[in-house]
Amino acid sequence: MNKINHVAFIMDGNGRWGNKEGKSRNYGHLKGVETVKKIVKGSIKLKIPIITFYVFSSENWKRPKQEVDYLFKLINNYFTREIKSIIKQ
Repeated sequence: MNKINHVAFIMDGNGRWGNKEGKSRNYGHLKGVETVKKIVKGSIKLKIPIITFYVFSSENWKRPKQEVDYLFKLINNYFTREIKSIIKQ
């Protein structure tokens, strides 16, 4: 059996999910980051050496500036907080 070396995820629908839950789109994006954390932990446990997250497409530039700014801040904060821990693991 071949070992899985790389898995990619397309982050899509978090904002719609937030709205569906009666919350903001940004709430959905925040919950999406929590899902990323779970996927990273699972990937480490399964010894998958490379994971890729597509988190921002060219279509996302059409969103309101406030939402785009929030997404970039969220992504930056996540990596600033978590990257050392992820590399260590």
